[in-house]
Amino acid sequence: MTASLSPDQARGLRHGAQLLGGSPLSPREVVDRAVALQGQDLPAVLRAIALRSAPGTTVDDVRAAFDSGALVRSWPMRGTLFATTPEHLASLLALTGTRTLQSMARRREQLELDDGTIDHAHDVAVAALETAPLRRADILATWEDAGISTDGGRGYHLLVHLCISGLAHWGAFTPDGSEQYLTLTATQRDTDTDAALSRIVAGYVAARGPVTLDDLAWWTKLPKTGLRAAAASVDRIELAQLGEKPVYLDAAASASADSNWQGSAETVTLVPAFDEWILGYADRSLVASDAMFDALVPGKNGVFRPAVLVDGVVVGTWRFSAPRGAKSRTPVVELLEPVSKRTVTLIDDALSAWPHD
Repeated sequence: MTASLSPDQARGLRHGAQLLGGSPLSPREVVDRAVALQGQDLPAVLRAIALRSAPGTTVDDVRAAFDSGALVRSWPMRGTLFATTPEHLASLLALTGTRTLQSMARRREQLELDDGTIDHAHDVAVAALETAPLRRADILATWEDAGISTDGGRGYHLLVHLCISGLAHWGAFTPDGSEQYLTLTATQRDTDTDAALSRIVAGYVAARGPVTLDDLAWWTKLPKTGLRAAAASVDRIELAQLGEKPVYLDAAASASADSNWQGSAETVTLVPAFDEWILGYADRSLVASDAMFDALVPGKNGVFRPAVLVDGVVVGTWRFSAPRGAKSRTPVVELLEPVSKRTVTLIDDALSAWPHD
């Protein structure tokens, strides 16, 4: 018999699957379990990983995982930056790389980047990176020195093309921790794409379930037919019903779900900007109202603010303000949804305890 989930139960399962209460895992294990975590905002993804890791894990610990090569950052799907592992990156690019590059063909025409120019840029970059990893500015300068213009968005497109082609990725951090070095990619693409797809689907469901097929297709940008077959091939994936929608969830996560999660408006969680709690799904209506979503992305400019969750529902945004010359930061909360006085106190406590900066 297929289980029927209430919205509160679904949010509770997701909260556990997303490890928002922490976990015993290392940063690498967190990312490996999730396959990939949204990473276009570098400080935010470091916090997202630390938040889900073992107690006491710091942002510096997450940087160390990149420095060791255990974690990497690249464009494995959707032309979007993600933090992932070298192994998952190879699998994802085997499945999505060609499709993503094809989707960018029109933009290459607009930038006047023909195949010969791209091939030359690849050769120049690989030769330079064989000597040492490079900062972004250095690789752009290397291309300019080779007569390859990087103006008008060409440099960014060449970087993305290089990485989606599986030749390079963002790896270790610079000494000041502000940016990553572009590094040659050693892990070869996965040749067993069926097995790779099953692993990716299993990881996506385990780290985000319950999810719909539409969520999975949106996240990977892969055809639903293959995704449906991959989900059916994973023994631990179960089907449930959320309202009128069939959803996938991980059997182990379902069995170990927090039985105390009752939608009591007492579980407060802070998540950083661009967090998978929001961006990991095509349909965000389970966790945010339309008005709240507009507040998360003011002006619909693609920049997602950090969110305040109460029992998994986004009720507002948060940040730390540091006026010029101030010795300490001031937490700033903007609540859109109504909450109780007790919950306001819990939000203040969570901000005071926030350790990931």
